[in-house]
Parts: sequence; C-alpha cells; structure tokens
Amino acid sequence: MNPLFPLNEYVPDGEPHVFGDRVYLYGSHDKANGDRFCMDDYTVWSAPVSDLTNWTCHGVTYKKSQDPRSRNGKFVDFYAPDCVRGNDGKYYLYYFAAGPNTAAFGPMAVAVADKPEGPFEYLSDIKYKDGSPVLKYLTNDPAVINDNGRIWLYYGWGLGRDFRNKLLKPLYNFVLSKLCKRTVKNVKSTKPSILSCAVVELEEDMCTVKGEPKAVLDSVTSAKKGTELYNHAFYEAASIRKFNDTYYLIYSSGRNNELAYATSKYPDRDFEYKGVLISNSDLGYKGNKQRKAPAGTIHGSVEQINGKYYVFYHRCTNNTDFSRQACAEPIEMINGEFVQTEVTTQGVGKSLKALGEYSAALCCNLYNSKTKNVQGNGHGDDQPNIAYRRGEHFVTAITDGTTVGFKYFDFDNPKYMEVTVRGQGGSINITTANGNAIASIIWEKSDGWKTYTAKLRQIKGVQPLFFTFASKGRADFKSFTLL
Repeated sequence: MNPLFPLNEYVPDGEPHVFGDRVYLYGSHDKANGDRFCMDDYTVWSAPVSDLTNWTCHGVTYKKSQDPRSRNGKFVDFYAPDCVRGNDGKYYLYYFAAGPNTAAFGPMAVAVADKPEGPFEYLSDIKYKDGSPVLKYLTNDPAVINDNGRIWLYYGWGLGRDFRNKLLKPLYNFVLSKLCKRTVKNVKSTKPSILSCAVVELEEDMCTVKGEPKAVLDSVTSAKKGTELYNHAFYEAASIRKFNDTYYLIYSSGRNNELAYATSKYPDRDFEYKGVLISNSDLGYKGNKQRKAPAGTIHGSVEQINGKYYVFYHRCTNNTDFSRQACAEPIEMINGEFVQTEVTTQGVGKSLKALGEYSAALCCNLYNSKTKNVQGNGHGDDQPNIAYRRGEHFVTAITDGTTVGFKYFDFDNPKYMEVTVRGQGGSINITTANGNAIASIIWEKSDGWKTYTAKLRQIKGVQPLFFTFASKGRADFKSFTLL
C-alpha cells in the first residue's frame, strides 16, 4: 500500500537496490511539516524480494553529525543518496550535503559500511587525484552503478526554464554564477551547459575520479528546441540502471512532477530520451492533462525484483515540498521501453480489501477546479492537501468540488460505509469507476470529528473509490470504513 511506510515516515528520493534476498530503499529523510528539505538523519528500509509489502526499518544508519561539515552545533542536511556494492564487497553510500557550513553545490561525499543496511561511516569527499574536490557541473543528487567492476558516478542539476535569448543570457550567466558559487567564466566555459547531468568514472578507492566529468544529458538550457528531450529535459534526481545490455538514465524533468528516462548502449555517452515513467500528479498518464494530485518534486528509480519491474517515487504532503513520502508501483516494459504507470493507493501489493477502516491520508488523487492551475505546493489554503497535525493524519483544505480518490479496492458487496469528517457542512457523493454512484452522505457543521453512515449500492470487483465534496465552506476528511 502507498505510502510504503507508516504515515509518520517521510522518506523521499528513494533508490531501490536488491542485495541478496532483500530490496533496500535508500532515501532522504524529511520531517512532517518541515521547513526545508531533508532535515533528518538517513535511515534504511528493506523488504523481502518475495513480499514488497513487508518493510522493516533498520533505524538511523548515517547521522548528519558524522559528516565533517557538521560542526559548531550546526548540522548539514543530507540530500538524495544512492548506494552501491563495491568490488571489495563493502557498501558505499553517496550523498550531497547542504546547509550550514557548506557552499552551494559543494563536494559530494561517500560513506561506507560492511552491510547494506549500515551503519555507515564517513569515508571521503569525491575528489581528483590531487585531493581537490570535484565541482565540475553542479554537484547534486549523486547516483552510482557497479558495471561489471567499473564504478560510474552520475550527478547534476538543471533549470526548468530556457534563458537562451540575447536579452536574458548575460543576466542569466551572472545570476547563475551567484546562485551556484561559480565564476561567470566557469559558467560560460562549462559545455554544453553547467546545468547538465554529468558522469565520471571512479577509481577502486570509490572516491577518486579517473578523469574529468562530462555531460551526458541536457537540461532545458542546452537541449535542442522542439525535441521531446526539450519538453522533458533534465532537471535533477539522476539515477542509473542497466537492464540487459542497455543503460537507463532516470531523472526528474523540468516539469517537476515526472520521472523521465533516457537510454544508451554506453554508460558515458549517446543517451536518448525515451519517455515518462510516472508523474506524481498523473499528468500524461493515458493522455491525462489535469493534475490529479498536488504536483511537486519527484525523485526515484526503477528496480527489477523477482523478474518484474517497479518504479519507486515520492509524493508530496502537508502542502509543501518538504514532507515527502515513499511510494512504488509496478511498471511494464515492452521491447525495452517502459510504459507510463499511474499513482495508486494499492501500490505494489494486491487490490485493497473493501472491508475495514482506511485513513483519508492514503488517497492517491486529490484535486479540485483550482488544482490544474497549480504547479507546486505551498500555494495557500485553497489547495486540498494531506495533513499531519496534533498526531492525526487527514485530508484538509477541502472546498466545494474537491475529489479525494483511492485506487484500487476489491469489492464484494459491502453493505455500509462510515465517513468521518468535520467542517462547515455539506454533502459527499461517493462513486466508483465511470462515475457510478454507490452512496451519498449529508453532514452537518462541526468543529470536531463526526462519523456518518450510508448504505451502499451493490458493488463487486476491482474498482477505484472517489469522494466528491459539495461544501458550504472548508472541510477535513479523516477516514472511511467499509462494513
């Protein structure tokens, strides 16, 4: 079920890897209602490859205090890690540190452990042979692969806007130099753009580069206009996989709600855009052009587990980009290319049993008439969002016309439904596929939670479930129970 972990866990930027008979998920660690990215120490979660619904938390595996940049009572924040098994059998965790005592886009770093779940110990920053840090291109979101003994490190950051015109370009170079703590000369001389996805090979010590990094995928600032890559250009969140004889470079595009990918027969060149894996607002899925959930940052990857492919990603909660939760879906590959999949509550498991209580915070769809015009999160109280307050999880800021959706349930004619809500009062229309109405509820104004019961029309089979609110004002939705 999505999210993968308990509702009070916020693990975005997930990188799944199979080591032995378990799949491990390495990710950042957000706070509920946090005010910046990645505020907590790293944790590692794992599940048996035979049961992707049975996750175990291995606790804190690498503390911010262990990074040498954390000092004087100020701890850095750990961004988007990735892990690889080295040729020596040890496990290497690559990450980027940001915040106090760091420069923007400063050195990447690596920690090492004897076991995939850690605990990890700081090893080194990523460096040249002379000991100087690797800073070519923008050092963000490292990804790593052991390719038959050769270790390749990918990283980078881009922009979602194209500034390539005569009026904006000089100003753009100056502003970018200030933002990224690079000289204007460095910005101009880094080709095709400092805003690219880059790759470099590592030495056996897992921290020294063999040569100069080079760009392998364009951001919108250098992609050829009018191409599919330009429309889905590299932004951040590089991840690398190899399936059969093909390399899959997975990344978050400049649209900032989708995981896209490019492929090549080589690890360090000739990557071509191929398509979208998933959007956390379902944009593009089967031609959909309306946001079905709050659009926001996305980061993840694909892993082959027991012969099947799964895409791991995160969703945004609490009306912010700083409280993100791990999710996963099955994804189909046809002739070497992935088919975009949809976000669900069901996730990697079987269809949910249409019996018992479910938190409204498990919804996979959440939208109203205004959602389609909103690109990100934190845009005011008129946007419905998944909330956590005073120890409770619920959907808040529901206004007239808001739909809260769940996919998918296996129905066997439940008789009744209980719905727990509060707010200004109104009605709820409960439907399944194709708008098939199965119940409606009238609810009264209340400052506290109140539960209402409705008799259900007959329904069988696997179906989505939608709650559409007609409200006199704001409403909160806590849970529903099928009886």
